[in-house]
Amino acid sequence: MNETTEPLYIDTTEALTELCQTLRTRPYIAIDTEFLRERTYRPELCLVQVKHKELLACIDTIAIKDLSALVDLLLDQSVLKVFHAASQDLEIFYLLCKSVPKPIFDTQIAAPLLGYGEQIGYGNLVNEALGVELAKSHTRADWTRRPLPENQITYALDDVIYLEQLYLDMHKELEKLGRLPWLQPEFAEWEMPEKYDQPAAERWKKIRNIQRYKGETLAIIQKLAEWREIKARELNKPRNWLIKDDVLLSLAKQLPDSEQELGHIRSLDRKTRDRFGAELIQIVVQNRGATPVPLPAFVKKQKLNALNLARVQLLNAWVHQRAAELSIAPGLLAPQKTLEKMVTGDGRAALRGWRDPLLGDDLSALLEGRASLASAKSAITLKSEC
Repeated sequence: MNETTEPLYIDTTEALTELCQTLRTRPYIAIDTEFLRERTYRPELCLVQVKHKELLACIDTIAIKDLSALVDLLLDQSVLKVFHAASQDLEIFYLLCKSVPKPIFDTQIAAPLLGYGEQIGYGNLVNEALGVELAKSHTRADWTRRPLPENQITYALDDVIYLEQLYLDMHKELEKLGRLPWLQPEFAEWEMPEKYDQPAAERWKKIRNIQRYKGETLAIIQKLAEWREIKARELNKPRNWLIKDDVLLSLAKQLPDSEQELGHIRSLDRKTRDRFGAELIQIVVQNRGATPVPLPAFVKKQKLNALNLARVQLLNAWVHQRAAELSIAPGLLAPQKTLEKMVTGDGRAALRGWRDPLLGDDLSALLEGRASLASAKSAITLKSEC
């Protein structure tokens, strides 16, 4: 483990500026966040932890009103930002920076290329890779309290102390194996702004079983979902605190046109009804008979017939053999859905990025009858039939 000086607690604009100026001279930083989102629409950023070698710091984003120095650091493309399971951190930073920090390295995405499980949690990865068992006592802590207890700060700092070591070890091993380039397309996906900025008018697509609805009912659902999203953003409250999905669907199906009828909608919160009842009724009334935005094309999953199921199992046997040889999780190398696409018409085009050079020729040969599998004591082998 790298030697570090005493951790810094940064709670002034001046100290933040000095820290970030120093970190912008470094090639990478390990970074993590603590936040709350139970009571708000947007996640409430409470703390940012950063580390590079001897520099270790907690940035109190509640105490500091001007975070422009942090924004400049996050958007500096000469500094690699190292995360574990980056999606939530990147969402928070997108809201702060109005842009996605890049370049990034995500240890959770990289881990399966070194034989660790897919979607492995930070604590489990630290335990398996470094032999360190992290405390879990502050998993549900209140990060808005001030001053923060010393043991809570220590808990937060552990998330970057070991993250840096994971990154250094993983980068070295991936470089040795020639696998670093494999990760770039994966990381690039998480650097796309559209992952963190869904238009309010498209929120209805997230409602469960939306394909069941059509006509004016669907049109009203779409408008109510858009209204709810805009209102939740304005008030910075969770969307379900305003109207839950099942209540929204009831409004679209029961079509209330008065406050009296609105009172018969089960589970509609009284505060929401009293405050926004007129707006809800107006949306329902104005969209009676409206034409909805078309539903996304729905492709019903086809059940594999016996022959294709056997083909998938054949391909899967070779995937597991190659995964063992490469020390890569089989599900990362070629997921079940990918193999199903291969046998039902997509062929090797179903393999993404770096997977095709490792498996494409072999799996295509098996599907086309140009190769077969043989079982030996120590391994499964691929035998050419040409």
